[in-house]
Amino acid sequence: MLVTLPLVFLPSSVIWFRYLAVDQPTSVTATPTLAPSPKASSKPTSETFNKALSQANQAYVIGKTAQSKQDWQKAATHWKEAISLLKTVPKSDAQAVISQQKLVEYQQQLGYLIKDRLTSQGMVLVKTITGDISPKSIVHSGKGLFFAQNMMYRHSITVYDRQFKLVKTIPDQVKLADSGYTRYSGTQQGSPVEAAFSPDSQTAWVSNYEMYGDGFSSNADDVCSPEQNHDQSFLYRINTQGLTIDRAVQVGAVPKYVATTPNNRYVLASNWCSWDVSVIDPAQNTEVRRIPLGPYPRGIAIADNQIAYVAIMGSSDVAAINLTDFSVNWLRDIGNAPRHLNLDPAGRYLYATLNGEGQVAKIDLATQAVVAKVATGSAPRSMTISGDGQFLYVVNYDSDTISKVRTADMQMVQAIAVNPAPIGITYDNDTGQVWVAAYSGSIQVFQD
Repeated sequence: MLVTLPLVFLPSSVIWFRYLAVDQPTSVTATPTLAPSPKASSKPTSETFNKALSQANQAYVIGKTAQSKQDWQKAATHWKEAISLLKTVPKSDAQAVISQQKLVEYQQQLGYLIKDRLTSQGMVLVKTITGDISPKSIVHSGKGLFFAQNMMYRHSITVYDRQFKLVKTIPDQVKLADSGYTRYSGTQQGSPVEAAFSPDSQTAWVSNYEMYGDGFSSNADDVCSPEQNHDQSFLYRINTQGLTIDRAVQVGAVPKYVATTPNNRYVLASNWCSWDVSVIDPAQNTEVRRIPLGPYPRGIAIADNQIAYVAIMGSSDVAAINLTDFSVNWLRDIGNAPRHLNLDPAGRYLYATLNGEGQVAKIDLATQAVVAKVATGSAPRSMTISGDGQFLYVVNYDSDTISKVRTADMQMVQAIAVNPAPIGITYDNDTGQVWVAAYSGSIQVFQD
């Protein structure tokens, strides 16, 4: 049985102050206006209306105790769902008129939330980490560990937790013969570049620019081609529980970026000097395919376990590899020297840093066309995206800055000076913190 209660209408500002339990006024007074009890209606009340009320109530409850950006994002999701439901309440519903009133109210609440809690906050430096590091990249495991890859300058991977504590320094020394590569004797060293994690965060895959030791010439360079026959390098597999290297897998020459498919079927590595991409089967710990692409493949983004997008930095194009048959299509003329790629959570847009023109491009994957660009600084290198897809965070290597870009309209909403040579960046969805790796020897953490 539906119980009809008198409605109390409050000004939207009062509703919002009550909803924003954080920093609300000490007292808010209002004289509520009691609406007359509606007459009984023979029209049925749909489940849609009741579901909308439930979603709004969840948004309200979260808002009363929200302490972080992530809390406000959850509240916004519930407001959006309530609004979507109210839009579908039929005119024959007993609460059709009230639905329209609440639709306006909920849209106001969502608007206030976005304005006051999701877009007005900016990045603030909360920690600078130094030590025996020269990080080329910083990558979050998704479970509270942050891996910094320190290249041949330190021959290490340094691992940190959310309290900014150095958990462990992992030396890059291995015995390749222990992984089945018996042609290499003795002990070898790597030069860690990038990292990617398995979907369960139990395994990290780390690329090595080149190897050092028996069997290696160690003469790799960023200006290179397959004809120069640079040494084939290796990925390291690291167990994130023990933080030890437990396997090495051979790939191409000078592997840089690494990515894992969401279903853990493949690990991909872009090989800078052999101009190709290695496809690794993690179940077998072996390379199962090598796909030639062209000069200087770099960033990788994987959509729905089916398509791997690869930025070809020596061109203006992005390759699209079909992970079923390994055929290659192309997104042409994206911009000069695309380096890093990110997909939005819905899989509709692909974002690319354009190192050669100081911009970030937004690509509509349905039309395969660039729909917007924004200038962020000189030599935008790595980039990360917030969990809700609302913001991009970009490191500008030659400008010594990081930029925050709003994806809805591709406007830069904040730029911050950072330590020299910012090169890597990662985002922690649970804390809203942005970690920035500077080649000059530091990691800076910003709260957003």
